[in-house]
Amino acid sequence: MSLRTLPLLVLNLGGEMLYIVDQRLRAQSIPGDKARQVMNDIIGGIFNKKFMDELFKPQELYSRKALRTVFERLVHASIMRLNAPSMDKLYDLMTMAFKYQVLLCPRPKDILLITFNHLDAIKDFIYEAPKTLAQVDATFQKLVDTYVLLSAGELQLIRQTLLIFFQDIHIRVSILLKDKVQNSNGHFVLPTSGPIPWGTEIPGLIRLFNSKGDEIQRAEFIHGGNYQLPYREGSFDLHGDRVIKLGTNIYSISRPVETDMSGTAKNLASHVKENTAPNPLAKEELNFLARLMGSLDIKKPLSNETGFRLNLFTTDEEEEHAALAHPEELLYQVINIQADKDPQRNEELARIMGEFEVTEEPKQRISKGADLLAMMDELDAEHECKSLPS
Repeated sequence: MSLRTLPLLVLNLGGEMLYIVDQRLRAQSIPGDKARQVMNDIIGGIFNKKFMDELFKPQELYSRKALRTVFERLVHASIMRLNAPSMDKLYDLMTMAFKYQVLLCPRPKDILLITFNHLDAIKDFIYEAPKTLAQVDATFQKLVDTYVLLSAGELQLIRQTLLIFFQDIHIRVSILLKDKVQNSNGHFVLPTSGPIPWGTEIPGLIRLFNSKGDEIQRAEFIHGGNYQLPYREGSFDLHGDRVIKLGTNIYSISRPVETDMSGTAKNLASHVKENTAPNPLAKEELNFLARLMGSLDIKKPLSNETGFRLNLFTTDEEEEHAALAHPEELLYQVINIQADKDPQRNEELARIMGEFEVTEEPKQRISKGADLLAMMDELDAEHECKSLPS
């Protein structure tokens, strides 16, 4: 498992999150000034320097549940609020979109081009915020410094680490189903034709070499595909043609953002199993969350700002139906580790949670999920009970 995977995972998921939020803001006819403020605040939270510095430290990936908590805090870094079913749907859409991109990645190095496509699009979302724009450019430079000179083997290990993270997630997404790139069972359709990776040749030729490395024989075979040579390698510069389209905004045209509920229902059992199974890395995950949360610089809404709720479903009725089908285990069945036994950690967590305090939220707000500090206290309590000798 690569220790350099986390920044690519968070930045690409963050890019997909912004695509979806932007689409829903437009679909719900949110006033332009509020929509731009929401996008600026979320982008500012993602690309905050302290957060990026913590993110780029070599470290292992943790559970999808831990990362979901981070993204829930990021998406709530503004006056916008999502309830639990909408947050679940948002996270499902993010993960399935990026999983599809990783699977179709022509070569491991092109994961960087996918990331750059996300960053290029994110910069277009920024409105009259030069500091935030500079933060995105600084992150771009960190990506170049960290990844561009890595070997093909190291980049392939990153790709394998991402695929392991997404393993067994088969949620059906309407856009992917309509484009016929996803089957009814949630698996992706991988093309057998199209542009080949840069630096490779079109299949159909076998070369035989002797012990000295000289070519001594050639044989051709029918490959049965329709392959094309790429016209150039994608640019790794701050501004340039990335060539590949993976990672661009698939919601830029007006299409609904939906997950197939029947497909999601089939996956609920596996989600519950993941959340209820004892996790030997639970304490490390909490430390991971505490470090990331402590580095997030969340903007507090002003007292005169009017918040609003964003619905990831087409109608309120669909959202209510999803809430009824939403098992409580997904929210509440967690391992408890008693944090208040450690005064230093308790003080640090209190400081972290103080940064997330917001003014009174809109009356139409629906449940936003468990408070991080309460979750950590619950985790430690149960863990301590389990560790007592019988």
